[in-house]
Amino acid sequence: MMQKTEVKAVLKTVRIAPRKTRLIIDLIRGKEVSEAKAILANQTQRAARVIEKVLNSAIANAVNNHELEEDKLYVKACYVDESIVMKRAKMDSRGHVGRNDHKTSHITIILGSNEK
Repeated sequence: MMQKTEVKAVLKTVRIAPRKTRLIIDLIRGKEVSEAKAILANQTQRAARVIEKVLNSAIANAVNNHELEEDKLYVKACYVDESIVMKRAKMDSRGHVGRNDHKTSHITIILGSNEK
């Protein structure tokens, strides 16, 4: 259960494989918000841009909806869950039909406040 000093943002069904997204989200877990933004800004992967948007959304939720200060926020928890798999047909050799799976992700970021 989330406490009053926790704020959450979720992005569902992102067209990036969860395995690739987890590599990036592991970099920001437990970091201050400003440090997490800097880490994501210096990553070249597409997942970093998407995670940065979710982080900014969580920050906006904290500041606007819960009146928390941005400099006192940190990434309390963040995780990536598997979403639907879009199955596509791909022609294979000798008349066979292979599968081309497009995996998708759900990204969740929970921010906490350092206020004591």
